[in-house]
Amino acid sequence: MTIIEQSIIGKADAGRCEDGLVVCDAFMAVVDGSTSKSSLQFHPAMSNGQYCMTIVADYIRSMASDGCCHDFCDGVTSIIRAVYDASGADMKLLRRNPKERMAASAAIYSRSRQEIWLVGDCQCMVDGQFFDNPKPYEHLMAEMRGAYIRMLLQKGRPMSDFQSHDDGRDFILPVFDSTCRHQNMTFSVIDGFPIALDKVRVINVSGAKEIVLATDGYPFLYPTLSKSEQALTRQLSEDPLCIGHFKATKGLMRGNQSFDDRTYIRFRL
Repeated sequence: MTIIEQSIIGKADAGRCEDGLVVCDAFMAVVDGSTSKSSLQFHPAMSNGQYCMTIVADYIRSMASDGCCHDFCDGVTSIIRAVYDASGADMKLLRRNPKERMAASAAIYSRSRQEIWLVGDCQCMVDGQFFDNPKPYEHLMAEMRGAYIRMLLQKGRPMSDFQSHDDGRDFILPVFDSTCRHQNMTFSVIDGFPIALDKVRVINVSGAKEIVLATDGYPFLYPTLSKSEQALTRQLSEDPLCIGHFKATKGLMRGNQSFDDRTYIRFRL
């Protein structure tokens, strides 16, 4: 494997970035820690998303080179469950209310298996062909947020208000809470509980020449980093609230570089 280009950029700064990148002999991966919706904190110096991302990235680096997707899902679940146990977490609460868990998604290329595993909401390209694995309710929530913000804009609210405090995101938070209850039922996520294997997308890349792995901080993924960055720049310039052609569950906040952390790696096989 030969790396052509790679990048990891936090939406605010590198120290708070919840994305991670794994480069080793057996695996290439991007990992996206989920922004926490919980009052619980499992690490004193890191957000739950950043901590979960770190655990997942470290586990990928430690995996046996011939491990399969099932091995990854079982192993990383056990590691996170051990963290919960060590922290004295209320397992009944975590089982009953999934939004209290830390969580992450990952796109992983296995060299020995010649596969890409999309566990949760990440994306990739294989010789220019696009693949993703979105949450089933994400588009609906983005539409709801966009409609609510557009209504307030029409009533005279200035756009700048929403870059200080996103009332649209507040509006959809109850839906977020509801959809969290479907974790590892209608969509897969890495959260310390059994991963829904039937919701993990496994892509056979035998015979492929070039692969791109990326987190969902790139709203439009292209075969090169420069084109992906250019598309993001246009998006943030023309529609910083992300309520138009590209609709998201959050927008560009004042002082940030983007609406989300983003990671990209392109490599040749």
